[in-house]
Amino acid sequence: MTIDVTAERVLPLPPERVAAYAMDWRHDADWTQGIRTAALTAEASGGGFGTGAEVTRTAYFLGRRIDYVLRVAAYDPPHLLDMVSVAGPMPMHVTYTFDPHPRGTHARIRVRGGEGGFYRLAAPLLARQVRTNLAKDLRDLEARLVTQG
Repeated sequence: MTIDVTAERVLPLPPERVAAYAMDWRHDADWTQGIRTAALTAEASGGGFGTGAEVTRTAYFLGRRIDYVLRVAAYDPPHLLDMVSVAGPMPMHVTYTFDPHPRGTHARIRVRGGEGGFYRLAAPLLARQVRTNLAKDLRDLEARLVTQG
């Protein structure tokens, strides 16, 4: 079984505002479940963050510490950030999209991955937990941005 989980939410803010915050790796730990640290460990070929850049994250999931590196596969702000794991406990593909909506921004996070080691045994639990976390991520993202004014 592979994991393929999507969460969606309409946020009452323009896509440019939502994406500027959500696509900035420096905010990962502020709104993404389980992430304790995130660091830009390789810049894009033109410098800074963009296609080819790598972000190293330390997270806790199901009581385990997970260190992984995501490489930016596609970057088209304010609409798309697509990242694939290049190091970590399991293959992972994370896609963030932010599209205009009559009430603001239609935000979507999709996580796909194969299981490795422990995670192969926990696949059904893993999918449920990822779905729950992604929904909470989007609620937290909205709350953080709305309170910033």
